[in-house]
Amino acid sequence: MSAARRTTSGLGGEIVPGRQAVRELLIAKRRKVHGVMIARDANDRGDEILELARAAGIEVQMVKREDVAREARIETHQGIVARAEAVADVPLDQITSPQAFLVALDGVTDPRNLGAVLRTAEVAGATGAILARHGGATLSPAAIKSAAGAVEHLSISLVSGIAGALENLRRANIWSVGLDHEGPTSIYDLTVATGPVVLVLGAEGAGLARLTRERCDILAAIPTHGSIESLNVSAAAAIACFELARRRSVDNLKSTPG
Repeated sequence: MSAARRTTSGLGGEIVPGRQAVRELLIAKRRKVHGVMIARDANDRGDEILELARAAGIEVQMVKREDVAREARIETHQGIVARAEAVADVPLDQITSPQAFLVALDGVTDPRNLGAVLRTAEVAGATGAILARHGGATLSPAAIKSAAGAVEHLSISLVSGIAGALENLRRANIWSVGLDHEGPTSIYDLTVATGPVVLVLGAEGAGLARLTRERCDILAAIPTHGSIESLNVSAAAAIACFELARRRSVDNLKSTPG
């Protein structure tokens, strides 16, 4: 499987380690899968992956655990890894709509945080994600494992810069909400939460870049009640994404006849 040709386009993510990530890869069927490796000592979940792969006519190799580790390039591979074509780069204008619920990452450099944010966004019902071409984590094996299959369901757009993307989204009537612990608006008081919106998340520690902050329509904060002033970006993303999801769900119920 290691000899499979790697694509030169897309967002990366060709190496897919971990049970859940491989399971969603096989179920979603959005990417061509070149092969799957399963450690001989994998537990019953390895059996499910084996069945899914064989049903799709995908080559499966039963190998030593160290062979999986070599292919996966991370330690937390759970005895399973797949190789697939790259995650598709969806043009920004294809993820804009009147129902858009997007998440943009501005300088998030930890691949596990990147994966965790993508996982949270997908579970919360986000319709797409926006990543910068430079200055942030890529869809490395660690990010793919942490995302737990979210990249198989989210539409992801790679842009030259987040600030420029926000300007384009504004022209498409999509509100941008930058998450900032000093923001003047509470995340729980957003009047734009139920419309087309992009939630913008900044780098660990540094927060949003200056130009990105300036391009955001609203800067919102998560109210805190302890001594520490801010949250890890993946924890903050979870709170904000699910607050937006809650508000949008309530609004949909109110607008449903009967």
